[in-house]
Amino acid sequence: MELSENLSSLPSLQASFCSIFFFFAVSFSILSFFLVLVRQKFWCNCEICRGYLTSSWLMEFVNLCDWYTHLLQKSPTHTIHIHVLGNTITANPDNVEYMLKTRFDNYPKGKPFSAILGDLLGQGIFNVDGDSWVFQRKMASLELGSVSIRSFSFEVVMAEIKHRLLPLLSSYSEKDGGLLDLQDVFRRFTFDNICKFSFGLDPGCLELALPISQFAESFDLATKLSAERAMAASPFIWKIKRLLNLGSEKRLKEAIKKVNVLAKEVIMQKRKLGFSNNQDLLSRFMACMKDDNYLRDIVISFILAGRDTMGSALTSFFWLLATHPEVESKIRDETDSIMHPNQHLPSFEQIREMHYLHAAVYESLRLYPPVQFDSKFARQDDVLHDGTFVMKGTRVTYHPYAMGRIEAIWGPDCMEFKPQRWLEKGSFSPQSPFKFPVFQAGIRMCLGKEMAVVAVKSVAAVVVRLFDIQVVHANAAPRFDSGLTATVRGGVPVVVRKRRATCHHC
Repeated sequence: MELSENLSSLPSLQASFCSIFFFFAVSFSILSFFLVLVRQKFWCNCEICRGYLTSSWLMEFVNLCDWYTHLLQKSPTHTIHIHVLGNTITANPDNVEYMLKTRFDNYPKGKPFSAILGDLLGQGIFNVDGDSWVFQRKMASLELGSVSIRSFSFEVVMAEIKHRLLPLLSSYSEKDGGLLDLQDVFRRFTFDNICKFSFGLDPGCLELALPISQFAESFDLATKLSAERAMAASPFIWKIKRLLNLGSEKRLKEAIKKVNVLAKEVIMQKRKLGFSNNQDLLSRFMACMKDDNYLRDIVISFILAGRDTMGSALTSFFWLLATHPEVESKIRDETDSIMHPNQHLPSFEQIREMHYLHAAVYESLRLYPPVQFDSKFARQDDVLHDGTFVMKGTRVTYHPYAMGRIEAIWGPDCMEFKPQRWLEKGSFSPQSPFKFPVFQAGIRMCLGKEMAVVAVKSVAAVVVRLFDIQVVHANAAPRFDSGLTATVRGGVPVVVRKRRATCHHC
């Protein structure tokens, strides 16, 4: 009897012990967090760190990237330190080359970065180092480098332009004064495109009704909240919130759960439909691996690479054209000189002949790179090319957005949108990837670079030739939301009109 009573009390004792242990664990974490904050406050009282912690930079700048740019422009070495974040930020091309090429092995993504994005990206190519990265890189390189896959990519883009984008723009051009969010349109376009190219499935996000996509909305929220982790003064903040399932971390968990459900459905659908004879990228990966969790991470990485970056690039490009009609006019002249009068869509060869358009796309990417900064973590103590000492474990960030605005790199007209800076005797002339690391550089150079540029040029050539796109707030500087890629807060409302001189092309 006494023994049974003692046994019956065991669950309550275990529950009490777990509660006490949990309380002490949380208390210790909170105490550790405040000790770190106190130590950092007294350890660093420099102007930059005060500006970051108090957000006083908002008095002069609307975007954090513009404040960083201002600081980097003023720095003699174009390198600054945000001590409270343990972050060294550089806009020095020599430092970028040193990190991404010379000492590549000493500047991996690192565990801190992988922890920040791990819940979303898992073991995908953008969040890993070492053997896992080498394997995925090799697989993707073999596939993306083939002529057949590039041809397939171009066919997918052209089909989406012809059957979705043009009908949608034509529909809105007939609505007197009707506004269309161009950023939303391009994100839908690129989502459809990457899903068809990568998975062989069509989500239909750009249909005329502009249906709501639960996956796209959850993915947007997950990338936004994941990026906000990196902006916290200490990782203790988001880790405690995740432990307690509070606030932004609770929302992130819910968003990722929805993303996971949809990603696993994609994989399950591919298995049902068969993948051995399909051209899409996922089918090719599935032919040599069976781990669904690994495949899920690859799916998410494909979407991040193909949807968000290209959508951002297209949005910035048309926003710049709205304030530079002379550039738009030259693009039209070039497309008219290469394409036939009654031709609906350009061929792949014709796209390659459009050198001025190519230059305009690169100039847009220089001023508004889809990924405004990228971080690595120093594996060992080191000294950058400009003499900056980097302690082991330090986060080292190169900043393409700021680099496009450094006079020492691009000249006194660096703030101006001038496609001609990329031309030599009428032909496109590339610059060093270390002064223009929009597609990364060195060993991690973007494998989908050429296909992405062709896709952006294809959309631009067709839309500019057939429509006038008037951005409603074209003269206002864009305000960016936090996120892994540049996203304009509030969207980009436009008025669409068919060009009278070319209406017969539609």
